[in-house]
Amino acid sequence: MPLLYPVLLAGGSGTRLWPLSRKSYPKQFSRLTGDETLFQSSVRRFKAPGYAPPLVLTNEDFRFIVIEQLAASHTDASGILIEPEGRNTAPAILAAAIWLLARDPDAVMIVAPSDHVIPDDTEFRAAIDAALPRALAGDLLTFGIRPDRPETGYGYLELASPDACNASEPQPLTRFVEKPDLAAAETLLAAGNVLWNAGIFLFTARAILEAFRAHAPELIPPVEAAVADAKDDLGFSRLAADPWSQVDDISVDYAIMERAKNLRVMPYSGAWSDLGGWQAVWQESEADETGTALSGEAYAIDCRDTLLRSETPGLRLVGIGLDDIVAVAMHDAVLVARKSQSQRVREAVDLLKAEGAAQATTFPRDHRPWGWFESLIVGQRFQVKRIHVKPGAALSLQSHHHRSEHWIVVEGTAKVTIDDEVKLVTENQSVYLPLGAVHRMENPGKVPMVLIEVQTGVYLGEDDIIRYEDVYSRT
Repeated sequence: MPLLYPVLLAGGSGTRLWPLSRKSYPKQFSRLTGDETLFQSSVRRFKAPGYAPPLVLTNEDFRFIVIEQLAASHTDASGILIEPEGRNTAPAILAAAIWLLARDPDAVMIVAPSDHVIPDDTEFRAAIDAALPRALAGDLLTFGIRPDRPETGYGYLELASPDACNASEPQPLTRFVEKPDLAAAETLLAAGNVLWNAGIFLFTARAILEAFRAHAPELIPPVEAAVADAKDDLGFSRLAADPWSQVDDISVDYAIMERAKNLRVMPYSGAWSDLGGWQAVWQESEADETGTALSGEAYAIDCRDTLLRSETPGLRLVGIGLDDIVAVAMHDAVLVARKSQSQRVREAVDLLKAEGAAQATTFPRDHRPWGWFESLIVGQRFQVKRIHVKPGAALSLQSHHHRSEHWIVVEGTAKVTIDDEVKLVTENQSVYLPLGAVHRMENPGKVPMVLIEVQTGVYLGEDDIIRYEDVYSRT
């Protein structure tokens, strides 16, 4: 039996769960419904006999987050492909197929977004097993979810009859239905012969490549060139930027699935959610008898059908007399909305972008390959940061044009380089870095190192960095 390769799409940067999900740190890497992130749950879902380690597609900004979360899941990857820029799902899936065929001509691909909730891994893998014979026969399989409400946020798959939607084996597709308005969604639900389009696919790498040759041949040359000229670096494969920039931005549904004659639908009746908004998060959360769900240091008094989340330790969120409300509090941004209106959160992001607010896109904790930092206080000519450096990690050897820095170690030990001097700085000790000094900090210990950094200067932007050496190959 050929190996099944999970192909996890982890490059998206949606904002429907703002302020927790932002462009710099999207929802797939967040803990929304349990102790694992959505990405880690997706990895675990496919850790079973017959499955290869996952092939992950992501982008430059998230590559080290992927590595860190794979390590926390005790999982190696078959590969990590870095897309130079987002080009939608069709080019990403084609690149994965070409990459896999070069390594395993019999590879079977189970393509899945990494931000879905599927609580029952065993049941979902059973659906894959039921669909596998058709995939091995050369068909393309898409998974359809039995709907339980007239949802306007999903596309639909129409089958021949309600019985087909309840089948335990793949079924022919009658037609795709675009995301409907509420009245159309109610009509579809009443008809009983539709499934939600989950955006999860199963096929052999050979079959999907043949489908691209038949229906989207123009995508193949630039994607082949991007894969062929990919550069391996620190465990990643960076797809070549020049040919990738010539690839059309198109979804696999439009490019292939809506045109393919060998498409089949595998019905899935188990629980599933793409967590497409805060109402979906509320539905997946553990609520009390009043329908109120709490997360973090959040409290409710006389609330109903409400979601309260405090995402910052020490930030107490209290709701009183609320009904149909979502409140999500972080130390730099707070969202309060009617649950029934929470799909409009994109309007909030657009508003903040127009104001030039960093909160629109930038997560307060900035994740880097060596750890993370967060700004505690920002003034006109100063900034205070908390910096967390992982054991054995090191920042780049760098200097700044416009700022000087004080470092105060509060946990662990730092190995500090300032020009030609190298010294150890332990807890409760500090060091001064003059403007223009070439410097680096490292954590030589076995525990995380935390320091407080005080910056002073006329410009404090993150782009005021000249890197001389960097173990993470950043420019």
